[in-house]
Parts: sequence; structure tokens; C-alpha cells
Amino acid sequence: MQNQITRQHFDDWMVPVFAPAEFILTRGQGSRVWDQNEKEYIDFAGGIAVNALGHAHPVAVNALTEQAQKLWHVSNVYTNEPALRLARNLVTHTFADKVFFCNSGAEANEAALKLARKIGLLSQQPNKNQIIAFNNAFHGRTLFTVTAGGQSKYSQDFAPLPGGITHVNYNDLDAVKAIISEQTCAVIVEPIQGEGGVVPAHLEFLQGLRTLCDEFGAVLIFDEVQTGVGRTGELYAYMHTGVTPDILTTAKALGGGFPIAAMLTTDHFAKQYAVGDHGTTYGGNPLACAVANAVFEYVNTPEVFTAVQRSHEQFVAGLNILNESHAIFKEIRGQGLLIGCVLNDDYAGKAGQLMNLASDHGLLVLVAGPQVIRFAPALTITAQDIDDGLQRFDQAIQQFLQ
Repeated sequence: MQNQITRQHFDDWMVPVFAPAEFILTRGQGSRVWDQNEKEYIDFAGGIAVNALGHAHPVAVNALTEQAQKLWHVSNVYTNEPALRLARNLVTHTFADKVFFCNSGAEANEAALKLARKIGLLSQQPNKNQIIAFNNAFHGRTLFTVTAGGQSKYSQDFAPLPGGITHVNYNDLDAVKAIISEQTCAVIVEPIQGEGGVVPAHLEFLQGLRTLCDEFGAVLIFDEVQTGVGRTGELYAYMHTGVTPDILTTAKALGGGFPIAAMLTTDHFAKQYAVGDHGTTYGGNPLACAVANAVFEYVNTPEVFTAVQRSHEQFVAGLNILNESHAIFKEIRGQGLLIGCVLNDDYAGKAGQLMNLASDHGLLVLVAGPQVIRFAPALTITAQDIDDGLQRFDQAIQQFLQ
């Protein structure tokens, strides 16, 4: 058909910053999706930890449909009820007192880093503008956040980069102690490095960062863009640790697939921003906030958190059985439904190849660097979908090892 959309049209019409698969997905239900040829896939990717409730969940669909009959968008000259309801839920159920809404994790981190710089400027300490970040982190694709990310492959072609950001190794508290000073305005850290390989932070490391930030008057920022909204089996990963950040960023699963993000902080730090200091056109959009509020209230229950932990145990048990047969992984790590399967050194650099084979067998997975297969499925994924998906993964592994 003349009007048929094909994969070739991506190359014809789209800026080439992505290299998508050859198939095009057209619909989904729960943790299963179908392409243009009606081939079925089990979704262990979750839109990169976005689809908290899977595809076409009635809670999200109904919230969007209802709000779409009311109010779509207003400028930030005004406020709206869905934004205020979502803000109330976020401050009620976290450490935060105030919320700033935006559209993506990068924007939330941009807002957090700008706030930290202003806090440093307003302090009594001259030149308090150093930001400490970590190697192999990922905080977004704006120039500021890609510089904070600590992966040169994402920033090396865009110099000159913003200054005043120092990187040290993740989980290395001594390295932080060696460089933190009165000039440090912030430390930004992921409780689990997602893009960096699904690497959890050691509890002692996070506790040490909290102590150091308190000692030197620095703001502790937790980037929970990937770990937030139930993915680890708690609403946010910091809740497992007993360590409370000063600023937290959240996105991805917050809208369950509708673009929205937020920066959360306390009254003490929020008041350092003044009217006009920062802004966004779409932040607090009524459609996005209505969906996010419905997703948030559905996820923020003991039943969902228990299901996430149960699914985690099922995944790990199944992956260990696969590993007993194939000896392909040297480590299976992560928390809740953010899981990394680290390939043995014999298969270093081949995670992408295994990902592609998985899709051939009807399974969507992710990579987190060249040696890690990453799972970030819906928090609502069923036991049957996990079993079926792992069977397809087994088939892909068998072909991979041939």
C-alpha cells in the first residue's frame, strides 16, 4: 500500500540519533506488544523503565480520557487541579515539601543542578559551585546533565562543556572524601546506576555521602529517574536505605508512559528559587498530571510493592536456572524490577547481539552498556509473562551460544 509506514521511513525522515529495530510496534496490552505483522513480543524493556502499568492499562487510559474531555493545557501563568493533586501526593508520600514539574528526567536533573548552583551562590562561601558526580552515571542529554553524567561517549562531541563538575568512581567514598570541600555545592548520585550497568550503590556509600554533604554544606541529589515510582519495591529507592536526599528527581515511570518529570525538595532549599529563576512550558500539563496521579496512586500500595518483590524473586530464580544450563552470566544484580544480567568476559561487548536475538524470539529486552542485558518490565507483569519471556530468552541464549 502506498501509505504503508515502514522502517525505511525512519531513515528517510528522522534525524539519525537512534538506530531502531527493523520491526515497528503498533499496539500493546499489559506486558505483550505486537508489530505491524502481528508478531507478538513479551515486553521486558518497559520503554526503559517507563511503562509502570504496562500497555493500555485502564487506570491510565481512563485518567487520560477523562482529563482530555476537560482541560488540555494552560500556561504557567495559571495552575490547574491535576498538577496540584499530583504535587500533594508527592509531598505527602516522600520527604519533600515542594515539587517542580517538567517533562523529562534530563529537565528534572537540570532543575536540580541549577538549584544547587544557586544555593551555592547564595551561601556565605565564595566560589561554592563544584558539583561532584560519578563515572558511568547518566543524568540526561542536556549539555549540563550530559556533562554531569560521566560517560564521555555522550559528551565528547559537544565541547566546550560546562565547568565545575568533578567525576570520581561510583561506590568509592574515599575518592569523594579526597575532593569534597567548602567549594562543593552538590553531589549527584543514582541509587542504582541504570545506564551504567544496573549497579546498586552500597549502603555505606550513600550513608557516607549524606555525612559528607552535611559536613561541607553541600546538597545531596538523588537521581531516581530510573529507580522511582515503585521500581525497586518501594516508592523510591532512597526509602530502602534510611538516607534522605535534599533533592530527588523522578520521571520515567511517574507518568506510566505519558511524558512527565518532577524535582522534589524541601522548603529550605525550594525557597532559594525565585519567580522567574527557572521554568518550562509543558511542566504541570493537566493531561500529564492526571495520568501520573492515577498511576502514582495505583502503584503506591503494599500490594504492588509486594508484587514487585515477588516478580524480582521469580526473575532471579529463572535467570539462575538459565545460567546453570548456559554459564553465560557472571552476575545477576539489581533491585525490584530493575535487573542487570552481566555477561561473562567471554561475551564482552556482545550484549547488543543478544538483545537483537531476543527480539527475534519475541522478547524485548534492553542493554546497559556492552556487557549487560537489562530488564525493566511493567510493575504489573504477571508470573505467566515472566515464565514465557524467560523461555524465549532461553531460546535466544541457545542461538547466541551456537
